[in-house]
Amino acid sequence: MKAIRIAIDGPASSGKSTVAKIVAKNLGYTYLDTGAMYRSATYIALKNHYSASDVTAILNQLSEHPISFKKGSDGSQLVFLGNQDVTLAIRQNDVTNNVSWVSALAEIREELVKQQQRIAKDGAIIMDGRDIGTVVLPDAELKIFLIASVDERAQRRYKENLEKGIETDLELLKKEIEARDYKDSHRAVSPLKAAEDAIVFDTTGIGIEGVVNFIQEKAEKLIDMA
Repeated sequence: MKAIRIAIDGPASSGKSTVAKIVAKNLGYTYLDTGAMYRSATYIALKNHYSASDVTAILNQLSEHPISFKKGSDGSQLVFLGNQDVTLAIRQNDVTNNVSWVSALAEIREELVKQQQRIAKDGAIIMDGRDIGTVVLPDAELKIFLIASVDERAQRRYKENLEKGIETDLELLKKEIEARDYKDSHRAVSPLKAAEDAIVFDTTGIGIEGVVNFIQEKAEKLIDMA
């Protein structure tokens, strides 16, 4: 049975992580949340009051406190910077609203992409992000690009934030998502875009189960072909 690499890309709150985790579990694959890696770098920048000119300092902090993933007692994925559990901290609004400028720094992307490629070299992995199919895993066997309306994505993020106890305003979320879309798609380094050979799937009005089934069917066909 072939061990393939699956790249799932898309804009903020398009359902990438939720779907990728479920598909990975169903296939027995490793799931790598690349967004959490950029959020971790952003957390470092904010915590230390760094700006875009402090790239070397951010990289040094990432070296001293490397990003790692561990499994919680309930099976959930935990994110660590060194020995510090930052799983919840990197999902706060200040990190969400600043991750675009940190992830646009070429040196930061270069370092994290190297880490991601090392993890993926043996296959049997699902990664989600914004440049997985175009930059990180350009030769991935399956590339999916998820899209959804701004209204639907804002509703999803609103619900997630409420469940996590994060204070949230729906209209503000819509504006933040639109701003994030613009920044991500217009940045000079690895802009958000679908790979030429990616399958673009609009998830507006489609539940998680429907999206999972769509991706899993595509993956299983490729796995069975080996």
